[in-house]
Formats: sequence, C-alpha cells, structure tokens
Amino acid sequence: MDARMFGLETPLMAALQHLLDVPDGDAGAGGDKAGAAGSGPTRTYVRDARAMAATPADVKELPGAYSFVVDMPGLGTSDIKVQVEDERVLAISGERRREEKEDAKYLRMERRMGKFMRRFVLPDNADMDKISAVCKDGVLTVTVEKLPPPEPKKPKTIEVKVA
Repeated sequence: MDARMFGLETPLMAALQHLLDVPDGDAGAGGDKAGAAGSGPTRTYVRDARAMAATPADVKELPGAYSFVVDMPGLGTSDIKVQVEDERVLAISGERRREEKEDAKYLRMERRMGKFMRRFVLPDNADMDKISAVCKDGVLTVTVEKLPPPEPKKPKTIEVKVA
C-alpha cells in the first residue's frame, strides 16, 4: 500500500515507507556491509528500525527514580535482555519466537513475533549502579534510581583583620 493514497506525502512518511518496503533478503547493493555509498539502508538498520517502532514503552519520572514499562506477554527472562550501552543508553531487547507444532496449521497469525528493541538515553542524574528489572505478569519494569541532588555550596567566610 502506498502512503500517497492517503495524502501522506511528507519526507518523513516517504522515508518510513522506504524502510518498510525493503525486504529482509535485499538491502540494496551493500547488504549488511558498511561503506556502500548510496546503496540505501542496510538490512540491520531496517530490522532495528522495525523492532524499535513495534515496541511501545511508557517512561515515568518518579521522585526518586525513572521507570520504564514495556509489555512483554508470553516472554520469559531468558528472552529479554536489559543492558546499559555507551555509559548512558538503556537498551531493552529480545526476541519472541512462535511455537512450531508440525500437526497444527495456523488459520490466523496476528500476534507479533520476532525481535524487539528500545533504547533510551538516560539523564545525567541517573545512578548507573542502581538499575533493576522485574518482569511480572508479562510487564517488564526497569527502574533506574536517581542520584541524590548535590549539596549546595556554603559560602566561605573570610575573617577581616585589623591592620
């Protein structure tokens, strides 16, 4: 389906449509190789863009922490990976696999399968040593504690001497 049918001819929509039209087996002349000038997006880039677009998340700021909430129905802890990259980037990723049974035939497949990923740049006051992740009832909650605010500097009093 072409986005122009609905009057959505903006550059952003054109770029998104281009990303979605790239099949998995073909990523232009460059494939996964870096440095292929003008060959379009690589298969890895398209895969990551799709995974990020398909993974909604809620981000909350609490008085003492930041909370990232992502729905992960049907996934176990071995399917979910939470990492801190480049010192300040929280990455949540994993893969949902379809159960294959040889005697079953799908009549309808609506649930999303495949890789998922989200990246969040953490603020300067996030404590990188106090990050926890809990998955309960199909909802992953990653909590990043805040650093305490810096102590206000007290003015230095200088004694005046009589000369």
